[in-house]
Amino acid sequence: MGYFTINGYGEDKFEEKKSVFIGRSKRVHNEEEAKKFIEEVKSMEKEARHNVYAYIIGENMGIQRYSDDGEPQGTGGVPVLDVIKKNEVKDIAVVVTRYFGGVLLGKGGLVRAYSKGASISIKSAGIVEKVKGSPVEFTIDYDTLGKIQYSFEQNMWHIENIEYTDKVKFKILCELNIIEKVENGVKEVTNGKYEIFVGDEDFYFKKENRLYEDTGN
Repeated sequence: MGYFTINGYGEDKFEEKKSVFIGRSKRVHNEEEAKKFIEEVKSMEKEARHNVYAYIIGENMGIQRYSDDGEPQGTGGVPVLDVIKKNEVKDIAVVVTRYFGGVLLGKGGLVRAYSKGASISIKSAGIVEKVKGSPVEFTIDYDTLGKIQYSFEQNMWHIENIEYTDKVKFKILCELNIIEKVENGVKEVTNGKYEIFVGDEDFYFKKENRLYEDTGN
């Protein structure tokens, strides 16, 4: 099973009754990174009246925190947290900055504004799926490479790299739930003349059926 997170960082802003709201979202791996991001935004936006935030960390949403940062209770942090949950994203910290424009928005107006700030920042970052997978390395004979490449292209299995020595060695990043299917495909094409090495499992980003390593950005 996988889960959804955001693709790095997103930022957007809007104005509501002369107050300016700036939403920022960042993918984080732990609570320390979330707190660091929040402090960075607060330091950058010292003149702002409020820097409301919320974050959810962990595949099982084990860490959830939020703050109204001086806004009336329940009008800032909770709406931001609710937006994160509605988007079903994890490993994310969101900070919505408000520059007060002199016009009161009321509790309902604040909830809508902070919800919008969180939503546009997540949309700006983009949502990606994170799945469990492993690097899988196959060794085959030269005369079957063309058939393997065709088979993989038809199945949308992306070959990361090919190494040519006395035999052909190629690597893919493969979701755990299809490793057996991929191996059976190689077995069929090569008539069982192959070697396989499956590396340690980890989380990878998935986009259009291809896995990407988490670079920590």
